[in-house]
Amino acid sequence: MPPDGPITVGIDGGYVRAAHKEGFFEVIAGRSVVAFRRAANEEVPESKCFGYVQTYDDKPRRRLFELMKSQGLRDNQQVVFMSDGGEDVRRVQTYLHPHSEHWIDWFHITMRITVLQQQTKSLQGEVNHVKEADGLSKRIDGVKHLIWHGNVAEALERMAEMLLDLELIQAHSAAAQKLAAGLAEFEIYIRNNRDFIPNFGERYRQGETISTAFVESTINQVVSRRFVKKQQMQWTLKGAHLLLQARTKVLNNELEDVFRRWYPQFRIEEKAAA
Repeated sequence: MPPDGPITVGIDGGYVRAAHKEGFFEVIAGRSVVAFRRAANEEVPESKCFGYVQTYDDKPRRRLFELMKSQGLRDNQQVVFMSDGGEDVRRVQTYLHPHSEHWIDWFHITMRITVLQQQTKSLQGEVNHVKEADGLSKRIDGVKHLIWHGNVAEALERMAEMLLDLELIQAHSAAAQKLAAGLAEFEIYIRNNRDFIPNFGERYRQGETISTAFVESTINQVVSRRFVKKQQMQWTLKGAHLLLQARTKVLNNELEDVFRRWYPQFRIEEKAAA
């Protein structure tokens, strides 16, 4: 019997405030989604979320692998990992399914391009550089179009040309300096991830996932709501990691089963009645 539809795993990160010292540390969260089932099985969920503290969990790869196995992962099943292109995350993906596809997602690319376009507007505010800013804005749109169609080499060439043009005006323009720095950072980002940038347009026309936007709600549910937004709490690595496990169990409707394994008589009457 052929396997179920492809499993798409979106992985993203967030930062929480560290206890006993200044600064933050990163937590990883995401969602694994099965595109479709070939046989109806309500007991196996099509979507599950996960989370862990990367610098505390000594077996994050095993954790994600077991989660995918619980969704019915088979050796010949197609698996697509999408992330922001971070090297640490990509190593986890390779371990989980060596023959899977690994793509940088369109969501993070467009976020960076949006920032660049905002920086061109700052340059437009300088009377002497309105024309240059308008031209750069159109050229950035051109780079976005090239990346959308997977033409990474040409996109990198155009960014290199823009950086040369910005060198001519950034000596006497703070806005141009900021735009040049942002564009240089974006160029490095695309260059480092060039092997993981697909033809997004083709994938979109085929109805395939191109973005980890579906993970953003998971990040808010798993990380931001409890750890970040309007919270001043500080966390140890262990404390944050354990709360992430509890939170994901709740979201996956698995917390009660965990308690029942620990305490076999837990709500046994309610389960029998159901």
